[in-house]
Amino acid sequence: MATFLIVSRHSPENCPINNEKIKTITLELPEKLGALEEKYGIKRVGVWTVIPEHLTIWVYEAPSSESLQKFSMEPEMEKWMAWNTNEIKLAMSLEESIHLLNKPNMNRTIEM
Repeated sequence: MATFLIVSRHSPENCPINNEKIKTITLELPEKLGALEEKYGIKRVGVWTVIPEHLTIWVYEAPSSESLQKFSMEPEMEKWMAWNTNEIKLAMSLEESIHLLNKPNMNRTIEM
């Protein structure tokens, strides 16, 4: 399975600390995640929040970017994602990167 990052940012006005409606949505989301993750065959590795930056990083293992996108379009997720700016990024572990770099066709010189 591939590893994906969902990078979510919100404004101070939309921070759950400052907005009661969004706080309620945020507190309700965890109880809904398990069933949705199972539905799309994705596994949550973890979620980290940087409160002063209004930033949340979700790390998922998923069979495809399509499965993660479908997951993110579920009504429960859309409700949460509506007040965030979200980016989905494919990520590699250090070991995967080293393996890729050791492939013969990756030994090209990049001119700058």
